[in-house]
Amino acid sequence: MEHGRVFREAWIAGVRKHYPGDPKPGYVAPWEDTPDWERASAAAVYEQVRDFVDTSGGATTKLTREQKGRFVALCWIGQIFKHFPDPKPSYVADWDDMPEWQRETDADIFERIEHGA
Repeated sequence: MEHGRVFREAWIAGVRKHYPGDPKPGYVAPWEDTPDWERASAAAVYEQVRDFVDTSGGATTKLTREQKGRFVALCWIGQIFKHFPDPKPSYVADWDDMPEWQRETDADIFERIEHGA
């Protein structure tokens, strides 16, 4: 779960950087207060990103920030569907329907993992 914690820390840092105004408490809750499904999802998405970086031989550095963020978002949506049979539409929103702060945060997460966090 250590990788999940890294993912969560990158999420919180991104929210604090990009969210307009004061974020919802759940967005910045510490790892210890994060639900089990979310911890497992954070660890799974970390591994998916890490595997993508590794199997590309590091060529992910050539991706745009948008491409990196889209990858994280899509992996996260997969986790939402895994844990919730009928999620709210906002939980599985497509990239273009996500708020800017969330897109930027997802790109930050990818780059943190990519750089060996």
